[in-house]
Amino acid sequence: MRWENLTVDSEHSRADAALFGAEAVTTRTFDTPEFRGITFHEIRARSIINRVPGASRMPFEWTVNPYRGCTHACVYCFARKTHSYLDLDTGLGFDSQIVVKVNAPELLRRQLASRRWHGEHIAMGTNVDCYQRAEGRYRLMPGILAALRDRANPFSILTKGTLILRDLPLLRQAAEVTDVGISVSVGFTDEGLWRTVEPGTPAPERRLEVVRTLSEAGIGCGVLMAPVIPFLSDRPEQLRSTVRAIAASGATSVTPLVLHLRPGAREWFMAWLARHHPYLVGRYERLYADGAYAPKWYQRRITRQVHELAEEYGIGPTRAGMPRRIRPPEPPRPEMTEPTQLTLL
Repeated sequence: MRWENLTVDSEHSRADAALFGAEAVTTRTFDTPEFRGITFHEIRARSIINRVPGASRMPFEWTVNPYRGCTHACVYCFARKTHSYLDLDTGLGFDSQIVVKVNAPELLRRQLASRRWHGEHIAMGTNVDCYQRAEGRYRLMPGILAALRDRANPFSILTKGTLILRDLPLLRQAAEVTDVGISVSVGFTDEGLWRTVEPGTPAPERRLEVVRTLSEAGIGCGVLMAPVIPFLSDRPEQLRSTVRAIAASGATSVTPLVLHLRPGAREWFMAWLARHHPYLVGRYERLYADGAYAPKWYQRRITRQVHELAEEYGIGPTRAGMPRRIRPPEPPRPEMTEPTQLTLL
């Protein structure tokens, strides 16, 4: 495993020193049902705030990723390619070899306090899920959220994990002092499809329950309807069923995103497709013949359909980078014990 080659530049930051040295790696396994077959590589990172490449389509510039690899095991995950930088397998290795940056909270606190940091928005969960199963053991997010709260630094989280509800008090505290955006990823509600394509994630209905709980707690939560999987979750009745469930959860917005297949993810997804839906392999080869993204006409069609359904059910698309924030409670009005003179000044 080439830990020495994993530099800060490979995670899109501005420095050129290695993120960590091989001597700093501790490898662990846990003989418990939820972690059986999973190996954790604990490292002490040298940088935690990463810059997104300029050519990226992402609507944000900075990210924090406390983990590499993801036990959610989504067969389409675009982040699979990053495991090849460590000479790790981008298939089963990505699902079961998890890099844990155990010093992420204190490192983030130090970097946020640096004079070189100007309080820009930080996105989390955009590479791998920061609320995957490993977070239940390592508990990195409470320290990360506390650091962002204490510096009033705006941030957003995208997750498929229900574990985010554990940190609801911290999210509320942060939302009182800065802009906080929360989105939950639910691409479809088909249970059979979910079990095969996202085998390590909570069920779609459990994720929508997260949306409902956050909304009831005063934290608006949008849904990233991703991915819409061509020929498997894109029929009009499937789109309607998903949008209807999202609306019923109290989501503030729904934003569709069609499946994209970057190198690393493409090979793993196509192997899965050949096993489960071999009749679709040729159609996918034609649809994605020009690269990682489905044709523009197809993306526009899905976007239009979802937006029309969202309008019908009373929700709308999210504007890029739009944060969500709870409102502080209004102070109680004093009781009037005697007449009060109203004035214009």
